[in-house]
Amino acid sequence: QAQLMESGGDSVQDGGSLRLSCTTSDYIFNKCGMAWFRQPQGKERELVSSISPDGTSSYIDSVKDRFAVSPDDSKNTLYLQMDNLRPEDTAVYFCAAIGYRKRYGRFEFCTSNYEYWGQGTQVTVSS
Repeated sequence: QAQLMESGGDSVQDGGSLRLSCTTSDYIFNKCGMAWFRQPQGKERELVSSISPDGTSSYIDSVKDRFAVSPDDSKNTLYLQMDNLRPEDTAVYFCAAIGYRKRYGRFEFCTSNYEYWGQGTQVTVSS
């Protein structure tokens, strides 16, 4: 069962925009960091953008200045605003969160792995 839920995927024309949303529970949302991945058909999954709990974000070169990741703490939702979309952005987009461990019911440390995943949302950009 997916612990994160993505939405917002659609089919758009070259140059169009979409905003993806990723909603999860309070105990997962951005506790240790979250990210957006994508997987084009027949290719490997790649990290597109990540954000740490302090708000520091990063992007792969191909989406810099076109994509923007932002969290909404009040809604436990992570957004990915995608502008000037290109056909090569076509992929299934996944939201993920870094896992953590508890000790005696209390947060102890973050792992370095994305342990929570959504089921993905399809983005198709046509020329």
